[in-house]
Amino acid sequence: MKKIVTVLLASMLIFACSSKKDGNMIVQGNIKGLKKGTLYLQKMNDTLLVSVDSVNVFGDGNFKLTDNVESPVMYYLAFDSKTTDKRILFFGDKGTITINDNIDIFGFNPEITGSKNQEVLNNFIKVNNKFKNQRLEFIKKEFEATKAQDQDLMTKVKTDFDRMIRRKYLYTTNFALNNKDLEVAPYIALTQLYDANIKLLDTINNSLSIDVKKSAYGKRLDKYISEIKAKE
Repeated sequence: MKKIVTVLLASMLIFACSSKKDGNMIVQGNIKGLKKGTLYLQKMNDTLLVSVDSVNVFGDGNFKLTDNVESPVMYYLAFDSKTTDKRILFFGDKGTITINDNIDIFGFNPEITGSKNQEVLNNFIKVNNKFKNQRLEFIKKEFEATKAQDQDLMTKVKTDFDRMIRRKYLYTTNFALNNKDLEVAPYIALTQLYDANIKLLDTINNSLSIDVKKSAYGKRLDKYISEIKAKE
């Protein structure tokens, strides 16, 4: 049974990759060092990750993939060979998006141009990574305080951690508000503020431009907020 399911999934993947080869978005670039392999252009369809195009790469690492974008959403550029299975996450949009990377560090620090949403998201990620590093430091401090059974230190660590989280939420909210005309705003709200105070989500949602409200992530944010309020 397991083999049958595997074969069916493989068949579906091949069909999805070969059934659509043109659209209003072109994803092109070069993967340095890639001599042979297959690159897949993927995106989420509800809760399923589907491949919308693929290309076999030989020799020079150059590639070109396409899809029809109705609303800017996140895509994956996935590399699949006998030894690796890695992905590059990027904001897809109409037009030409160029992605350059190195096969030895595929997905670690790719160069992505051609997407305004991606450019803004990159700026957010730089600051958000600092918050992630601070979070790791707090985890280390909490472990040390617990190991030493120092109640005062444990209380201080928790207080400082809560303050850091509030700073992160406020920064994220302000960042989204400053980019309310881009689809990246509701995307950031959904991925970074899903457990924040509903007032912050409401503030972002109410500030979005009409076009962004109609986008895929704009609709998802509005629906998510409605679901939370319905449970209160």
